[in-house]
Amino acid sequence: MLQDAGWSVQNAGVGLDLWGPQGVAVREVATKIGPADYLLYVDRKLIGVIEAKREGADLSAAEQQADGYAEHLKSEQRRASWRPTLPFRYASDGGVTTFRNTLDPDSRTRQISYFHRPQTIARWMHDADHDPQAPTYRAKLRSRLPELVIEGLRPAQIEAIRGLEHSLGEGRERALIQMATGAGKTFTACTFSYRLIKYAKAARILFLVDRNNLGTQARTEFENFTTPDDGRKFTELYNVQQLTGNAMLDSSSVVVSTIQRLYLGLSGKAIPQNDDPELDSYDIEGDLVLAYNPTFPPETFDLIVVDECHRSIYGKWRSVLEYFDAPIVGLTATPVAQTFGFFHQNLVSEYTYEQAVADNVNVDFNVYRIKTEISESGALIEAGTSVPVRDRRTRRQRYEDLDDDFQYTGKDVGNHVLSLGQMRTVIQAFKERLYTEIFPERAKIPEDKRMVPKTLIFARNDEHAEEIVSVVRDVFGRGNDFCTKITHKAKRPHELLAQFRNSATLRVAVTVDMIATGTDVKPLECLIFMRDVRSWSYFEQMKGRGARTVPQAEFQAVTPDLPEKTRFVIVDAIGVTENPKVDAAPLDKGDPAKRESLEKLLAKVAAGTIGEQEVSTLASRLARLDKELNNQPAQRVDIEQVAGQPLHDIVRGMVDAVSVDAQEAARSSGGKQAMQELLGRALEPLASNPELRKRLLETRRALDIITDEVNQDQVVFAGAVLNAEQGQSMITSWREYLEENRDEITAWHTAYSQRTKPPHEIFAELQRIAQRIALPPRRWTHERLWKAYEQAGLTAARGNARHSITDLVTIIRYELGIDQQPSPYEEVIRGRFVNWIARKEQTGTRFTCDQMWWLENIAQTTALSVRFDTAALDHVPFSTQGGTDGFLTAFGDDRAINILNELDQDLTA
Repeated sequence: MLQDAGWSVQNAGVGLDLWGPQGVAVREVATKIGPADYLLYVDRKLIGVIEAKREGADLSAAEQQADGYAEHLKSEQRRASWRPTLPFRYASDGGVTTFRNTLDPDSRTRQISYFHRPQTIARWMHDADHDPQAPTYRAKLRSRLPELVIEGLRPAQIEAIRGLEHSLGEGRERALIQMATGAGKTFTACTFSYRLIKYAKAARILFLVDRNNLGTQARTEFENFTTPDDGRKFTELYNVQQLTGNAMLDSSSVVVSTIQRLYLGLSGKAIPQNDDPELDSYDIEGDLVLAYNPTFPPETFDLIVVDECHRSIYGKWRSVLEYFDAPIVGLTATPVAQTFGFFHQNLVSEYTYEQAVADNVNVDFNVYRIKTEISESGALIEAGTSVPVRDRRTRRQRYEDLDDDFQYTGKDVGNHVLSLGQMRTVIQAFKERLYTEIFPERAKIPEDKRMVPKTLIFARNDEHAEEIVSVVRDVFGRGNDFCTKITHKAKRPHELLAQFRNSATLRVAVTVDMIATGTDVKPLECLIFMRDVRSWSYFEQMKGRGARTVPQAEFQAVTPDLPEKTRFVIVDAIGVTENPKVDAAPLDKGDPAKRESLEKLLAKVAAGTIGEQEVSTLASRLARLDKELNNQPAQRVDIEQVAGQPLHDIVRGMVDAVSVDAQEAARSSGGKQAMQELLGRALEPLASNPELRKRLLETRRALDIITDEVNQDQVVFAGAVLNAEQGQSMITSWREYLEENRDEITAWHTAYSQRTKPPHEIFAELQRIAQRIALPPRRWTHERLWKAYEQAGLTAARGNARHSITDLVTIIRYELGIDQQPSPYEEVIRGRFVNWIARKEQTGTRFTCDQMWWLENIAQTTALSVRFDTAALDHVPFSTQGGTDGFLTAFGDDRAINILNELDQDLTA
């Protein structure tokens, strides 16, 4: 791999030659703490280190070793080094390679396909020396981009550009821009491309299109783009090239291509210059095989923009994108579930960060519950979806098309299934509510001094922990020194534990069992449970990790933003505080078989209903499993004991039975019956052995971990868990507040019920009421108030139903004695709307489907905004049907006005 990338691999000693090649990788070089596998020299300067491991080794541990070697050089090595510590750090097991550049702000590890070239690192060194305050591309993304010139840009474009630049500045590797057709996606791309090239010094940007003719349009738009601060055309300053031949110009700042043409270039094949429609096809036999190509090294691009982010990139073609070491930005008008999954749920045009506003100290211990759809009910991945599948032993990841719908439960999350959507949603919810609901007392701390409380996350297993670490770093936009894994499989876990206990930088640790019992990290203020625990005693011990008191000086040494530790919070993301506990210790061919799951195929074997092509498919699946068992000797022995023979022999018998020659011989000798008997004999080892079929399924599932990156999870409830007594106390305090502010509340309700103010003012005043009660010392939200009414039995419990700010309307009306019971405002409006429609029908009025669409959306908008404002007709969703003009066309001018007045009176009476 090193030689492919242009490195000269040499041994230390008298034969070492640093003057010939530009890049030299020296094997087994002693440092202060031991021998580094490779030390890297560029232009005779020591610049980096590689830690090499066997396939499947823990690369997190290897990264820590590389950090140690890079930071503990001998004195003579320091004299030869470019920086006091080596910034470029690699870890590799030959199949997976990770890289970290510590010159990046909040530097974090990322996976790369190959090592970087020496000339690339030489360029990075030059750039760092030239701009030491922003030494890297990622540093310039954070600090060198000037204020956006908004003249000539639409609001959606401004939001997209600012959101993307913010995301890139945080180091996030995937970002999605959703923008309606015709809103100017390519113009937006031209704008941020220009800014990244000019100010962040991006060397080259790839603009991928769905079809080659769209590439021509994109190139034309770049050519016509007038730079906002210079006034010249983009192509007067930077070269834009459409990839229609093999050669990519060194001077190209933007390269426009289809993914198919890029793949041809990567494969060393000729790229036709003409517009060949066949090259726009995404159908390809077999897997895409990519090797290192010095013409297109992985660092060729600093950014990849995927226009329309077509579904092909989520399947086998994604390997083309992932070959390159560059952030990927998607542009689309219509994202699907896989789109959000591929782009890590990072919708930057809507990406916002909540600011903490609360400031109060609660009880020493409380529970904050986060429920998501997937953690509660699991999810379904549809058949045919391409999913990442990871081998538990080697950690190598491959992509497979699911043969059948894959349904998993919330209990499978973190074990057989790693749900990226669930992990990301929980951590995002934790971050968004960290200073507003979970730790509101930190809101008064200046933002540049505010710290994330020391947090310990309990994961289900080591693989789960790895993914959680990655998500935490990504969501918080922080580096390796902010969050790490501390498990028994980690390298030098006790040193990491000491660092977590004593360091002010390391804020979040993810563990399985290592810190669950008997290990004190006294400054801990938050425990996040992303795994269930059935043992009461074990749970109590885990809970105790956050309950320890700590001397003020010791606490401030690692958490200087607070004077002392006063409480801790359990963030329950899996239901651990709710569950009862006990104290106890290519043969694959043909339709429909190609979409049959292994479980269904084995069930057909048991029932005797399996067909010839299905037998071929089953043999293919079992042959693949047999090969994978080469790395699982204990499981192979177990299966062979149950089967009474090697699995290979069973597979070979099935293959022979479905061969053309065998089938023809059986047909000639005994017809169809003989053919069926031949298959029966081959399948007998499976058909007669239920335990073997069961064991094969268990083994198949145990070997692999499926990663669900398709299903976008969402929070269904997030809030402090209250008991009946706490709920009643909150209601008592709420009623005192209403009494103290009776004039204001009564005036608001009068304006609402008598329509003395415009709808938007009514809603704005309700928002101000909500903002005031959310401030300390109350910290009440509409969700918490509603939960209190449920706990006190004053309204019916509605499970995981979500509430909006408009629900304050019915709570206020209840407390004013107008309504007998508070009900969700949307429920009230929906009921009144149904009754209004029924009364209209009784009088002979019938509405068309088109008219019903308008009426239903008006009712829905009313439920979310207290009263309907006619100005809303010119906004989504109404603008999609012509806005005000469309409404007038649907009902007629006079009738339209009457309809709006009637609805306003009946729905919000």
